[in-house]
Order: sequence, then structure tokens, then C-alpha cells
Amino acid sequence: MVNYKEIKVEFDYPINNYTMSILNALEKKYGESNIHFDYNDNQVLVYLNNIDFEMFKSDIEELSLNNNNNDLNKISSAISNIKSYGIKGKKRLYVGYGDERKTVNRKEKEKKREIFYYTRGNDFSEINNLLPDKYMDRIVCGDSKIILSQLPNNCIDLIFTSPPYNFGLDYEENEDDQHWEKYFETLFAIFDECIRVLKYGGRFIINVQPLFSDYIPTHHIISNYLMQKKLIWKGEILWEKNNYNCKYTAWGSWKSPSNPYLKYTWEFIEIFCKGTLKKIGDDKKIDISGDEFKKWVYAKWSIAPERRMKEFNHPAMFPEELATKVIKLFSYQEDIVLDPFNGVGTTTLVAKLNKRHYLGIDISSEYCSKAEERLSSFLF
Repeated sequence: MVNYKEIKVEFDYPINNYTMSILNALEKKYGESNIHFDYNDNQVLVYLNNIDFEMFKSDIEELSLNNNNNDLNKISSAISNIKSYGIKGKKRLYVGYGDERKTVNRKEKEKKREIFYYTRGNDFSEINNLLPDKYMDRIVCGDSKIILSQLPNNCIDLIFTSPPYNFGLDYEENEDDQHWEKYFETLFAIFDECIRVLKYGGRFIINVQPLFSDYIPTHHIISNYLMQKKLIWKGEILWEKNNYNCKYTAWGSWKSPSNPYLKYTWEFIEIFCKGTLKKIGDDKKIDISGDEFKKWVYAKWSIAPERRMKEFNHPAMFPEELATKVIKLFSYQEDIVLDPFNGVGTTTLVAKLNKRHYLGIDISSEYCSKAEERLSSFLF
């Protein structure tokens, strides 16, 4: 028995006999077991198994041009929009292409391997608490470690932040060229508080760019630390900035394997969960669309860098689009979003715009003032 992938192509009028005769001829050419057409009022039902789509598309284009028939192009476009298929030779396989990759008894084998085994023995409480009113929808100026220590356990739904990268950038009131041991000691003391205040099922998401010239894989070091702290590594998103200003370089060695220096046009977004991968929430508070979901779960986001850093006098802002995708994909409306390195307030602004509560903390009074200005410019 032949299996098919079925798609429906809608028209505003009944399909005429001439179009049906052409489709029937194409069915004979490619074989009914490979492609089959049925007709239902104003619909063409296309049943696909496998075809050489480029040849099929070429046939359609030729027939449409010769016969001035746009119906065929609409059917071809509908098939072209199918993005999930296998490849064998020149053919697209629409069914069965993933069968050989399926794991037999997957659940049993996952249990045997023990997924996220590194979280074994965690003592996370499943009881979540309320964030005190004085911290709700606030920008707080001060040391994040001290401010966070005043919060109760398990009171934040989502943490999204980008800590200082230690590149030697000119941050307001903050060193960005510390010795690496001091840098990580300071950073992880704040992260410990972040883990404590994160709710059970909450997400801790960090945008980070390693300092490749120092050969310090910051994203790996941070991920390893959070795994040691029993958080579940959910995944990693590549933020492709398409910044090719320094695509080619003679650093290290030129045209020689002695010491080539690798250049990167992307940054990393590391995603962790506390206690469980599943976050409980009200389905009515979901605001991500189906199209957004399908695009954003593909873990490579092409987003231009922030272009207004001079305007805000901040050396390392991420764009609002990046924060929007993170917040809508990993939280519900009315969730509480924390950024312990809030800077000029991109995270808190996007949280407010998307009907989340927020708490932003930064040590710079100048940055906090600018974050407040950005928030006040949007009245609800």
C-alpha cells in the first residue's frame, strides 16, 4: 500500500476540465504511486509520495506559459512550500524519509541513559513564591548580587540577560577587563542568586560572546557552571548577526596552517531550565503565533545588531527583536522577567511591550535612568 502526504490547494472557482486533463497527464508521466490528484468542488487534493520536483516545476512552468494557465502554478507553489522532505538522488521524498532514523524503544533507551543525568540530586523546591510588590515592574540601581539576595526563593519566571563580556569595553561604572578568574567569580556569585530566585520550571537564558582572542570559551564555561548547579541545559541558539566587516583577516597566520584565527559572525544564546523542562502557564496567556513558533524554534536567528548604541552610550546592547523572540518563545504574558545586567533596559522594555512584568537591575545610575526613560516613553 502506497502512503502519501496530502495537501489541499484552494481555488475561488471550480477547477475546469482542461486543468484536470493536464494534471492527469502529469500523474501518468510521474506515476500515480508517486503523485496523485483528486478534485473536490473548489479544491485540488494533491497526494505526494516522491517526485523529481525540479523537473515537475519545469513542466508546470512550460505548460502554464503555453496554455496561459495560472492554476498549475498555484499547485506547484503549494508543493514548493512543503519544507519537510527527504532527498534521494534528484527526488524529494515526502513520506517515509525519516523512518530509518527513528530510534526503536526511544523512551526505554532514554530512561536507561538517564536524560540530564547531571541534575541528579538537586534540591530545588517546587513551591513558587510571589515577587514582593516593591520589586514588581521596577528598575533598581545597585549591585545585582545584593539586590537579588533580598528576593524570596522561586519568584522569577524568566531571566534573560547578557553579562559584560570582559572585552575591555567602556561600560559605565563597571570594569570590563578583569582577570578571568575574578570575572567568573563575580559573575557566578550573581548567577547563584539568579538560580535561587528562579521559579521551578523557570528559564535562565544568557546571551554571550566568547573572547576568542583570549581563547576563553565563555559560553562553555558558563554552561558547565550552570550544569554543575543542576540546571537543565535545554539548548543553544545561534544569533547570526551577519556582520562581515572583519570576515577576512591576517591575524594569527595568513594562508598558513601555523595559527589561523577563526572569525565568527554570531553570538550564543544558552538556555537552561530549573527542575523541569516544562513550564506551567495559562494557555490564554500565550501570545506567540503559529508562524512565529515554527520559525523561532529553528535555533539560528538572523537578526541585525543594535544600531543605536551611540545614542544610548552603551557599548554592547542587543536588539529588541532578540529579546522579543526569547520572551515570547519562553514565557507567558504576565510572567515576571528579570535582567540582572539590565543596562539601558532592552529586556525590561520588551517585557513591558509584551505584557510581562519585569525587574531590571544595573549598577550604573546613568543606564538605569535611560532604562526608565525608555519605559516611560510607552504609555499603556
